[in-house]
Amino acid sequence: MAITISRRAPPSPPLLPLLLLLLPAPACAVDWLVQPSLRLRESYTDNALRAPPGQEQSDFITEIAPAIALVGSGPRLRVHLDYSWHKFLYARRADTDQHQLDAGADAELVKDWFFVDAAAGVSRRSISPFGPQAIGDLPGTQNESTVRTTSISPYLRHRFRSLATAELRYTRNTVDSGGDLLSVHSDEAQLLLSGEPRAGGWTWNASYDVRRTQDSKLANQRMERGSVGLRYPFSSKWAATASAGAEKEGYETRSGKAPQGRFWSLGGVWTPSPRTSVAFSTGRRFFGRTYSLDASFVQRHTSWQASYGEDITTMPAQFLRLGNRDAASLLDQLWRGIFPNALDRRLRIDAFLRYANGLGPELGAINYFSHRYFLQKQAKLTMARATAKSTLLFGITAVDRTAQTASGIDSGLLPGVEFGSEDRTRQIGGNLGWSWQASSRSSVNVSAGYAGTRSLSTTRRDGNATVTAGYTRILQRKVTASIDVRHTLHTSNRGGAYRENGVSATLTMRF
Repeated sequence: MAITISRRAPPSPPLLPLLLLLLPAPACAVDWLVQPSLRLRESYTDNALRAPPGQEQSDFITEIAPAIALVGSGPRLRVHLDYSWHKFLYARRADTDQHQLDAGADAELVKDWFFVDAAAGVSRRSISPFGPQAIGDLPGTQNESTVRTTSISPYLRHRFRSLATAELRYTRNTVDSGGDLLSVHSDEAQLLLSGEPRAGGWTWNASYDVRRTQDSKLANQRMERGSVGLRYPFSSKWAATASAGAEKEGYETRSGKAPQGRFWSLGGVWTPSPRTSVAFSTGRRFFGRTYSLDASFVQRHTSWQASYGEDITTMPAQFLRLGNRDAASLLDQLWRGIFPNALDRRLRIDAFLRYANGLGPELGAINYFSHRYFLQKQAKLTMARATAKSTLLFGITAVDRTAQTASGIDSGLLPGVEFGSEDRTRQIGGNLGWSWQASSRSSVNVSAGYAGTRSLSTTRRDGNATVTAGYTRILQRKVTASIDVRHTLHTSNRGGAYRENGVSATLTMRF
């Protein structure tokens, strides 16, 4: 049962007290939806440690998982939190536990002037894209670790009438694995200006961004970037875009060439209807020619999103991108008619995505531990279809990463992986999740995922696939039972392939 409270705040999770204390009293008139729960699961697996053929060991696993989901929505405060603690009791090996957290909040502390965004996450992550990957309730391997991320971003924003909108933002990000593997934090200051002159309908923007990054294994890095942009509409459906600027990255490249220079881009925006939008551009940066695409198409029951981008990035920066925002946005649009309450809809979306993303929120594009800088080229396609009886979510992504810095810094992270295997990698993968409401009290759920990783520098290929099917039955208003079966397959041309099959029975109680 969900607990709905209006105009009274419940006990606050650790992420929220500061924001609530800073808000004026009238701003705390927030609608809250709080849903505590307890999950009890009994599982059997025929290959608990994901060992190669002939070395499998079966095990029985008991899971006890208390959890809380919280959504708050008000005129000046929005909050979501999804936290669970999992205790695993194994018949043949030592017990383990793990935490999972996805939380975020944004608040308007001074009306039309001062705002704060915050986010936090805790999740299991793969150390290397090669080898066994993390799977739900199975014991951890040497190729995974817990990653904790936090981000807080206070900023000033104000619209100066007839002139421009100005925003001055500070952001503090941290990524930590709780040991010597990965510990990174960054401080960033950004100034944004945008204007819309009264005549002609054209708009302009300008920005200046400076970021300082401290990595436990590297010297401090400083990034600096400035740009100006223009958008000019030719008609109600077409507009042209242009931007130019200069940038300077702080890392040392393998070639010795400074990662800096001027950049430019030219593009267009096509909006044939309020439900369809396509933005595209081409340009040049210090690393070469660039292309980008951002398209969306919404129908009554089906929505699509497609994107392509190229950028310099790091793995800690990728870890900070919590959750599958594209899929959540599509489901939110489609479920508005089915679940009109925004708070309840958010909880349902989070629950569906946890099941549908069998290989994690990256949709098969594995983010791993590294201290290196990469040129990343990524294409994504996400589709969601929702009716009163069924929901289907499909996503596919392709990622090409080329290391810009030397591989020696990562030698301590990956002692069992061939040196230089991550100099150039290509990944393709995707997830599919489907849920069908068989009756008012029962549903059928299916999820499938695939992630393939190829090293273009050492010719290594690894593949991971998982298929899960389950049946869920509402026993009482507060109690749900389900049974699931799972098949997992890992392949590699360097050995270590395995198969795993599991079955589980789950009882979930909501309070």
